[in-house]
Amino acid sequence: MPTAVLAPGPTQAGARPTRSAHLALVAALLGFAVITIDVTAVNIALPDIRDSLHGGMAGLQWVVDSYTLMFAALMLSAGALADRAGARRAYVWGVGVFTAASLACALAPGIGALIAARVAQGAGAAVVMPASLALIRQAYDDPRRRARAIALWTVGGSASVAVGPVLGGVLTETAGWRSVFLLNLPVGAVILVLLARVARSPRRPAPLDLAGQVTAVLALAGLAFAVIEGGHLGWGSVPVLTAFAVAVGAGLAFHRAEKRHPAPMVPLGLLRQRPVAVALAVGFAVNAGFYGVTFLLGLYYQQLRGMSGIEAGLMFVPLAAFITGTNLVSPRAAERLGRRTVIVLGQAMLALAMFALVPLNAGTPLWLVLVLLVPTGLGGAFAVPALTAQLLDSVPGERAGTASGLLNSLRQTGGAMSVALFGALLASGGGGGGAGAGASGFSLSGMHTGLVVAGVTLCATTALAAWLLPRD
Repeated sequence: MPTAVLAPGPTQAGARPTRSAHLALVAALLGFAVITIDVTAVNIALPDIRDSLHGGMAGLQWVVDSYTLMFAALMLSAGALADRAGARRAYVWGVGVFTAASLACALAPGIGALIAARVAQGAGAAVVMPASLALIRQAYDDPRRRARAIALWTVGGSASVAVGPVLGGVLTETAGWRSVFLLNLPVGAVILVLLARVARSPRRPAPLDLAGQVTAVLALAGLAFAVIEGGHLGWGSVPVLTAFAVAVGAGLAFHRAEKRHPAPMVPLGLLRQRPVAVALAVGFAVNAGFYGVTFLLGLYYQQLRGMSGIEAGLMFVPLAAFITGTNLVSPRAAERLGRRTVIVLGQAMLALAMFALVPLNAGTPLWLVLVLLVPTGLGGAFAVPALTAQLLDSVPGERAGTASGLLNSLRQTGGAMSVALFGALLASGGGGGGAGAGASGFSLSGMHTGLVVAGVTLCATTALAAWLLPRD
C-alpha cells in the first residue's frame, strides 16, 4: 500500500469540505456499494456456480449464507474495532481482507474453497460497513453537510441493489461467474488509493468483547447449519441435532458472557426495552422476507423459467427502482403519518407481497411477476428508514452506535436464516419429500411454503409493532 499522504483534517462547522473529506466520501460510497453488489450479483451467479463446482442446493445456500452470517455476527463488534484502530485504518483492513478474499473466491477450485473464501469476505464486509460511516462522520463536522453525505451513502447502497443483479447476469453470461468476484479487485484497489489521501483518524478506547463475539459466531453458524442441512440430511439426523445443540449451548454462553462483561457488545438491558426489542424483531422479519424472495426468484427465473443470467438480472431492476424511490419518500411519510404507522404499513405491504407471490408457477406471465413484486419493493423500503429512526430515538445517545449495529446484525441474520430455510424447503419439496420439484430440481411447493412462512412472520411482527411501539 502506498505511503499515506496526510491531507487536511475534517471540516469544521460551516466550513467548505476539504479535498480529504470528498475523497473519504467517495471511498465510503465505493466500499458500501461493492459489499452490497456482491450479495445480489452472486445470487444471479448461483446456477453457474452449481454447474461449475458441482455443488448442490446446500452448497449454494452456504455460498450465500457464509458471507451473510459472518457479516451479521462480526458487525456486533466491528464498530468497537473501528474506534480502537481509527476509522481509516479499520477501513483499510476491511477493504484489504474483502479484496483478497474476492480473489480467493475467483480462484476457488471447489465449492468448499469458495465457501471458506466467502467467510473471509463477510468478515471484511463487517468492518467496511461501520468504518465507512465513521469515516464520513470524521470528514464532515457540519451537521447539514454530514446529513447530505450520509444520504448519498444510503442512496448509493440502494442503487447498488439495482446494479448487482444486472451486473452479475452480464458478467456471468459473458465472462463466467468468477468475474463477479474479480470485479472487486480493481474497486478495492481504487478505495485503498483514495484512503491513502484521506486524513488519519483518531483512535478511541473501546473494549472488545471476544467471548461474546466467539459465542455469537458459533450460535449463528450452528443454527444455519442445522436449518440448511436439515432439508438434506433429515431433521432428526445426528449432524443436524448436534448443530442445534451447539447453537443452543453457544446462545446460552453468549447470554452469560454479555451478562458478565463490563462493556458487552450487546448490552442485555437494551433488549429488555420494548421499542428496541420490537424494532429488532421487525428488522429481522423484513430482511428475511426481502432476501428470501430475491434468493428464490434468482433460482426461479433461471432454473424454472430458463432465463439467462442477464435476463434474470434485468427482472430485478424495477424492484430496485421502487426501493430507491421509496427510501427517499419514507422519511417524509414518517413525518406526516408517524413512524409507527409507516413501520406497520411497510410490513403489511411486504407481507401482502409474500402471499401474492404464492401462486407463481412456470407459466405465470412475466409482466404479472413484475407487478406482484411492486409491494416487495415498496414495503421494506417504506419501513426500514422509519424503523431505524425509531430505534435510535429509543436509546440514549451514547448507545446509538451499539443499537444501530445490533439492528443491522439482526437484519443480516434474518436474511441468512431465510436463505437457509427457503433452500431447505426447495430441497425437500416444502416438506413433501421433494414433491413439486421439476426436472431442474427447483421445487414449486418448497417455494410456496417458504413464502407463506415469511408472510406469516411478517404478519406477526406487524401486529407487534402496531400494539407495542409508542405513538409519535
